Amino acid sequence: MVLLGTVVLLGGCAFADETLLPALTGEEAAATPPQVVIIPAGAAEANQLPLLVAETDATTNGGFIETGTAVGERVARLRGDLARLQASTALHNQGLAQFQVESIENAQRYNMLIANIQARLQVGTTPGNPILVRQWNEAQGVLDKVGSDIGRLNSLSSGVADDGALAAFILESTRATFGLTGAVDEDHRQLALLEDDVNRTVVQIDRLLNELNDDVARQSNYMSRERSNLTVLSLAVKNGEIFGSSLANRAFATAAPAASQVSSAARTRPLVVIRFDRPNVEYEQPLFTALSEALQRRPEATFELVGVTPERGTPAQVALNASAARKNTQSVLRALTSMGLPRNRVDLSATTSGEAQTSEVHVYVR
Repeated sequence: MVLLGTVVLLGGCAFADETLLPALTGEEAAATPPQVVIIPAGAAEANQLPLLVAETDATTNGGFIETGTAVGERVARLRGDLARLQASTALHNQGLAQFQVESIENAQRYNMLIANIQARLQVGTTPGNPILVRQWNEAQGVLDKVGSDIGRLNSLSSGVADDGALAAFILESTRATFGLTGAVDEDHRQLALLEDDVNRTVVQIDRLLNELNDDVARQSNYMSRERSNLTVLSLAVKNGEIFGSSLANRAFATAAPAASQVSSAARTRPLVVIRFDRPNVEYEQPLFTALSEALQRRPEATFELVGVTPERGTPAQVALNASAARKNTQSVLRALTSMGLPRNRVDLSATTSGEAQTSEVHVYVR
């Protein structure tokens, strides 16, 4: 063992600076070379030697190293704020998940009730069938619950927005702490880790807020659409007929005016604009909803369909566009009559427009 240690030391001396070696002339060295001490692994802890990984005395607290500096104390406070933020975000995320489960259950129950009513109406039933009335009332209750859930979503969205504001504050404070004096390297390392954690939390909050906003918009549109559908369905249950007679039952106690009596001012602002810029435009439901709301405000109202032809291209192209506009106008007219709107309450006309990019049908109330 002594011989092996000597060989190791000699090998190390071969790479040492020449100034540290004694003279080889046989004369006594001018200075004694520094002593080389080899400490086995684990001896540093056994001999209580200071560790070289930190510049100050440090203690570990739950994976976070406390350096004892003022900057380290600030990092500890920021990490505590982040922990509270993450707990709040997790709670809001859990609330959204619970809402989505309940929303699916409510939608399934509501659609099952509506399907039962429509199936009975499809095969024919008596006016005011008490079974359908009970199912309609139950569907109304489920839809009211969906409306109350929208209030919960708005409250949850407000809480997540507060989380976003707190996350922005923590992130800004973390970045500002890098510029403080009196920090050791470990403080900056902890700040970098903290900044990464805050950034990940910000991403989670943004994703949660976007999902909440989408759910609020989707549920609000669903509520508005189904309110109209339920109103139509209530009339269908009352009459024992499916869908078609709803618009006719709401409208018209007076005769429609002649086409010559319609002023140009009545066509300044259309109720509905349908652009046929692609095949199979799905316009029936928005058109029905718009007409239903118009008839609720003015039961005596009548309507005019105007086919709009774009003034673009060669005369042949303009003629083709005019033919397409007439065809689209007839298609909208058939949709209106299938909704129960009497044919004698709808007038047809055509016009050209330099602003239109494609064939359009405008629906006007008069």
